[in-house]
Amino acid sequence: MTQMEEDKKMEANEQEPAGAGAAQEQTQEPGQLEQLQQRINQLEQQLAEEKNARLRALADLENFRRRARQEREELLKYEAEGLITALLPVIDNFERALAATGEEGQLRQGVEMIYRQLMEVLTRAGLIPMECQGQEFDPHLHQAVMQVPTEEQPENTIVDVYQKGYYLKDKVIRPAMVTVAVRN
Repeated sequence: MTQMEEDKKMEANEQEPAGAGAAQEQTQEPGQLEQLQQRINQLEQQLAEEKNARLRALADLENFRRRARQEREELLKYEAEGLITALLPVIDNFERALAATGEEGQLRQGVEMIYRQLMEVLTRAGLIPMECQGQEFDPHLHQAVMQVPTEEQPENTIVDVYQKGYYLKDKVIRPAMVTVAVRN
């Protein structure tokens, strides 16, 4: 084919009525549009599901980080608990030794000095002795070992302390062993 023949053929195609090609497109278009719309809806749903999954994963990660931080803070806060709990009988024995020694003397002064030094170290670590005498009995803080009928004290009041209780910061590490007043 020569160049002229090709040009004439192109002109003939260009002069074809616009409706003929458009009609052909319209017959194919509704089916294709419906398929495309379904595909778009499917992709939008898939995108929404993946977005929700990503948000859940981020929330899970943030919750994990928060729990890990809280556990780490808790461990640091009470890191000395084992050591302090092991030293509580030593404190009890120091207090018994002080009660058994006379009012004055070098032995008593030496024991008092060591006891004060030990208590200062433990206080800095967060040990707090419970003040129970005359307080109302609380089963979360106290262990009742005996009940004493009395009219002198209100009922459910701590009359005597057999063994001191202790807190480590805000946590009870040993409840106090106490005698509780009851009414006759």
